[in-house]
Amino acid sequence: MLDLSLSQCSLHVLKQRAFLLQKIRHYFESQDVLEVETPILSSAGNTDIHIENFTSQAINRDFDKSYLRTSPEFPLKRLLCSGVGDVFEIAKVFRRGEISRTHNIEFTLLEWYRLGFNYQQLIEDVEALLYSLFNAFKVACETSQSLTFFQSFQSALAINIEEISLEELNQVCIKNAYSGSVLSKDEALDYLFATQIQPQLDKNCLTFITHYPASQAALSQIDSDNPQYSLRFEVFFQGHELGNGYQELTDGNELLQRFEEDNVQRKDNTIGIDENLINAMNVGMPECSGIAVGIDRLLMVLMGIGEISEVLSFNASNS
Repeated sequence: MLDLSLSQCSLHVLKQRAFLLQKIRHYFESQDVLEVETPILSSAGNTDIHIENFTSQAINRDFDKSYLRTSPEFPLKRLLCSGVGDVFEIAKVFRRGEISRTHNIEFTLLEWYRLGFNYQQLIEDVEALLYSLFNAFKVACETSQSLTFFQSFQSALAINIEEISLEELNQVCIKNAYSGSVLSKDEALDYLFATQIQPQLDKNCLTFITHYPASQAALSQIDSDNPQYSLRFEVFFQGHELGNGYQELTDGNELLQRFEEDNVQRKDNTIGIDENLINAMNVGMPECSGIAVGIDRLLMVLMGIGEISEVLSFNASNS
């Protein structure tokens, strides 16, 4: 019987993890991007309705609790507002309930921001980093491609997401093995993307899906050329989502409105809003783009490993 007090991760994988982190730091050093550290505990949390926060005893007497970070995004943006310039962090983060073959409650996130970059320039930056890592790990990647969210549905499912009705969209979900209550448009699109489109993406190709619907903008800017969509993208390789990037929202008032809208949807489970971030952005947030990449999942891809537990020294079941 397996002794869960022992690591499920081999010494070889631990050495490869260290090698990966070394290569990442070397890339950012070559780009003059500063490595920083930000707090793991905060008096404010992440309001995103798709993410659940861990809470702890208060670290500030003005608040009744604190939150374990789900990403280093908020303090990194405060540093940007203070004038620190391009930054990156390799951060331990925590999200409740996220346990699966490719998820662990505690995981490592690489997050970085480039001043003056639009989303397309950041995509090129992501490509450069990933290709350098593929080369270091001798992973074949033939090419890269970029599709808008709209194009991905047209190509894989012959659906025009701008014209299809909610009833028709739910019917498509049912035809593709969904059973349950009626889905909202965003829920239906998420279901179809995860179950029908993502598995069809070319596994030998680095794929960027851009221009997610404005309703899924998160903290990205809305596309001024087409306000139905946002300047948000995700990157996929070998069937895995590796990162989520934005041309960043810089308006503190708009950010506060989005946080408040999240909390309305959360109903009784509201999350403390990061007023320090709002205040910093109101002083001035530089135009920039940023992305978060999951280190553990990236290592899985680079080493051809199928379970996240095999790239972690300890996981949720034996921590």
